[in-house]
Amino acid sequence: MQANKKLSGQGKILGMGNALVDLIFQLPSDELLEKWNLPKGSMTLIDQQQAGVILNYFGQEQPVLATGGSASNTITSIAALGGHCGFIGQIGKNDIYGNFYIEHLTKHGITPYFRRIDTPTGTAITLMSPDTERTFATYLGAASSMTEENINREVFSGYGYFHIEGYMVQNYALLEKALQTARDCNMVISLDLASYNIVKSHLDFIRHILPTVDVVFANEEEALAFTGQDNLEALNLLANQVAVSVVKLGPRGSLVMYRGKLYAIDADKVVKTDSNGAGDSYAAGFLYGLSRGLGVQECGEIASTVATQVVQVTGPKLTARQWKELLPRIRKIEARNTQWPE
Repeated sequence: MQANKKLSGQGKILGMGNALVDLIFQLPSDELLEKWNLPKGSMTLIDQQQAGVILNYFGQEQPVLATGGSASNTITSIAALGGHCGFIGQIGKNDIYGNFYIEHLTKHGITPYFRRIDTPTGTAITLMSPDTERTFATYLGAASSMTEENINREVFSGYGYFHIEGYMVQNYALLEKALQTARDCNMVISLDLASYNIVKSHLDFIRHILPTVDVVFANEEEALAFTGQDNLEALNLLANQVAVSVVKLGPRGSLVMYRGKLYAIDADKVVKTDSNGAGDSYAAGFLYGLSRGLGVQECGEIASTVATQVVQVTGPKLTARQWKELLPRIRKIEARNTQWPE
């Protein structure tokens, strides 16, 4: 982290990630995950042939469609909260899913910075287990060939915050260029570790880039995969490398550490329907709070409030009606701002 960087204050948020359309299916049991060699709760990259095998199993069953990709989910929720956002990605030329994606972003007031190429828009087959855990079988499609050409310094200079999903760490050259550009523009950089198997596969590279990041989000499995430690111990190890470290504990809330001070954030007691998008929503609430100049506690509480609402619905996002019901509660948290410690 740059020593003179102010973490919290008014600013626009730019996200970058894999632009994917989620195809959401309910599984009758977890046996199919074993059959398809998909570790439960993980994100596994697949090719078009394997995607066809999975989709053929469901036959004529119509999936729930949603714009996806971790960072895109986060940016969409920030925009719903009232933040000003842009998103960098890559989609197919004039294909149905690519058009669906652009329409969604513009409808929510998000500025798209997309390249369109001949490869089809990527899809994430989202498999929901009976216990609500989600497993992703992801065909990256157009997203897989993003390069440094997707990075435009003029775009970055118009924003104060830059958020990256952990799934992007597989593209080393792209991420190095994006992080360097964000640092050159004195942006606050946040990284969501995204999936424990991604962390395990790219551990050395994540260790290499983490000191250049200001805010890191991890759930318990991701924190364990990165540090080899549980919860508070993992939080402390992460805090040695970034200004703000967050470990999400599901229904037990979350832990946030900044400058050696621990903030314990409670979670609402709710009945979980679908865990898809919970972590993305948490990051959205926290980053929205930062971009509004709110204190650590308020950032965490907004994050937790949004995440616990999302787990009560199918899919990674709330509807317009659900946001309308939730926003007054968020505004009350904002109103009691304790300010970010300097």
